[in-house]
Amino acid sequence: MGIWHHRWLHIVGGLCVGASLVLTQSAPGARAVEPAESQIAQVPDVPPSEAALNRGLALIQQGAVVDATAAFREAIALDPNSSAAHYNLGLVLRQTGELQEAATAFWKALEADPEFAMAYSNLGAALWEGGNLDQAQEYLERAIELQPDLGNAYYNLGLVQLDQQNYEAAIASLQTAEQYTPNAPEPAFHQGRIHLRQENYDAAIASFERAIAIFPQYVEAFYNLGVAQYGQGDYNASLDSFRAATEFNPEYANAYYSAGLSFIRLANYGEAEGVLEHAKNLYITQGNPQWASNTQAQLDRAAELAGQ
Repeated sequence: MGIWHHRWLHIVGGLCVGASLVLTQSAPGARAVEPAESQIAQVPDVPPSEAALNRGLALIQQGAVVDATAAFREAIALDPNSSAAHYNLGLVLRQTGELQEAATAFWKALEADPEFAMAYSNLGAALWEGGNLDQAQEYLERAIELQPDLGNAYYNLGLVQLDQQNYEAAIASLQTAEQYTPNAPEPAFHQGRIHLRQENYDAAIASFERAIAIFPQYVEAFYNLGVAQYGQGDYNASLDSFRAATEFNPEYANAYYSAGLSFIRLANYGEAEGVLEHAKNLYITQGNPQWASNTQAQLDRAAELAGQ
């Protein structure tokens, strides 16, 4: 076993974007508190619905999703017209995969505040996740109409257009999202995915590298960067990218499999067999017999080539 195999397997045993979930607006009826004239701190009289909303936001920051959901529902029961409470409830429900309930919550937020651009954006995102692309596009375009610099809406619209295979429009939307949300790696990453589908490897590599520059632990960006470099014929560079993906996620079977293909291209069959064997074992452990079989076929190919 060579040094490359050791470099790959010593890390064994040893992760879209996403965007922040809780984005709030001031609750309707919130009042500014005048500074107290005395030196004694004055406690503002916070409405019960607003107190419940604030408690829910604090619970979300602590990761207490169930309790936060209950707090947002309490805020809504106290004030059914609280757009912020409906909106944040929708965010939590979307996070937990309850897409229909999330869409309903975002819609109720819009009934309370028809100009709430972020509610339109997240309603569109929930509909996209549910496969309703046309209606998702309609609400996302409405969000942009209301707030033309809303990067979140451009990003979600780009994902809708990507699924519609309207790649030119998707690239334009994602580029705008990248412009308005420069600290988010996802818009650049999904541009790279589109360029990769179009076999525009130079553009794909540039996009994935921008995503990694923002988020240096972006596993999927490293993996897809490796795929683009492989497509370009730069097999040594692809190995570096696949290795980085496995460093951040040691159970990333696809990265080991793809590294095996790169080693085969470099005629380094011993290293290919090592990483492919590891990929096969991961696929078996992860309950993916089809890809375990595909990997065995590559192992047989490597052995055959080594014997020639």
